[in-house]
Amino acid sequence: MRDEEGFSSGSVLLSFLLGGMVGAGLALLLAPQSGPEARRKIMEIADDVKEKAGDYVNQAREKVTSTVEKGKTFVDEKKSVIAAAFEAGKEAYEKEVKK
Repeated sequence: MRDEEGFSSGSVLLSFLLGGMVGAGLALLLAPQSGPEARRKIMEIADDVKEKAGDYVNQAREKVTSTVEKGKTFVDEKKSVIAAAFEAGKEAYEKEVKK
């Protein structure tokens, strides 16, 4: 998703997390360690990134839900204002027609 000024904060954060995971994986693979130890560390980092990404998704979902609810409330409020204005206009028109 892009907004008017560039990439959204969500896409930037996701890119940062994925880049960090790739960088950490490469660092562990290139470091002088035994194979099992390197694989264990990679799995730990991958699990940590997966957990953080899940937390981010949950936070994003909560924000979207909150924003949708606010939008529904806003529309309902404006709908009643527009209905009242319409009725007032209708009454004014009927008064003018009767004159």
